[in-house]
Amino acid sequence: MPQTVVVKIGTSSLTSAETGYLALSTIAALVEVLSQLRQQGHDVILVSSGAVGIGCSRLGITERPRTISMKQAVAAVGQGRLMRVYDDLFTSLQQPIAQVLLTRSDLVQRSRYVNAYRTFRQLLRLGVVPIVNENDTLAVDELKFGDNDTLSALVASLVGANWLFLLTDVDRLYSADPRYNPDAKPILLVDKMEQLAELNVEAGDRGSNWGTGGMVTKIAAARIATTAGIRTVITEGRSPQNILKILAGEQLGTQFEPDLQPFNARQRWIAHSLVPAGKLYLDHGAVNAICRAGKSLLAAGITEVEGEFQSQDAVQLCDGTGQEIARGLVNYSSLDLQKIRGHHSDDIPKILGYAGAETVVHRDNLVLSNAGAGTP
Repeated sequence: MPQTVVVKIGTSSLTSAETGYLALSTIAALVEVLSQLRQQGHDVILVSSGAVGIGCSRLGITERPRTISMKQAVAAVGQGRLMRVYDDLFTSLQQPIAQVLLTRSDLVQRSRYVNAYRTFRQLLRLGVVPIVNENDTLAVDELKFGDNDTLSALVASLVGANWLFLLTDVDRLYSADPRYNPDAKPILLVDKMEQLAELNVEAGDRGSNWGTGGMVTKIAAARIATTAGIRTVITEGRSPQNILKILAGEQLGTQFEPDLQPFNARQRWIAHSLVPAGKLYLDHGAVNAICRAGKSLLAAGITEVEGEFQSQDAVQLCDGTGQEIARGLVNYSSLDLQKIRGHHSDDIPKILGYAGAETVVHRDNLVLSNAGAGTP
């Protein structure tokens, strides 16, 4: 049965750790596997890192740039070279590709989010393999994905993928980094994300010399993908053939089971694509009403307002300890909320001088954060 497969490959798998040059044999093997998947009728999207590393190699720079302007300039040099390599290899197998460069703002605005979805769907209908990367040349810090693990999970969520493969420099998830801890134990299956806490998993944030993420970003990506109903796999990037074996039923790498009741498309957009502009702290009654009774948020339950935002911006809803319980689209600006917080809805017209919405965050525009326990 045809499925939608998103594959993310990191810089550590694409390049040689010693030289920074492209690992051409790995890239060729990956291209062959993805072309094979297309021939089997699957829709395939590749999220590829590597532009900064390749740009540095091209320019003779021996360490990863530290300033945003330098990184953007180097990425601009490397991205063209990276796509040239992919295009040559995919063309040899008669497989058309497309370059898609995204910034966070492409997913924040609802109209652009929907447009991105339509573009991906049209490319897949045409039998094209979209190759996605963050638009490093233009992205600003506040609207960066931060790493391609997150980007790949958001793309998989956007298109409603069946599988997300995170290809990295280790063969699976371990209880600690096996490169530094000889007692690290392999983890083959994660039924629920809470299981990782029970197993005392130490998810380090150390990537390679050229990469931006460690295992912590892959776990965060798996969290995003599984809440969207996407089965997620961490496996070795130097062995792309593992993708075919896993799809055929072999137990390789670490697999994360998808949630049985995944978010719908609008919930996924609110939970993962939007960047919260502020926080609302709630009393115990409001927390219970939202988490257990499925209610909307009313002004009476708000104890504190943090940040500056406008109506229809995304905000985090937090309990008294500051723990995030939900995210949602707010019906009032931070200025107005400072005036009406703690008051009954019937008092709002008198306080503000106009008849606003009865709810501060309506239930339809609200998503619980892991059943009200942690960040989405």
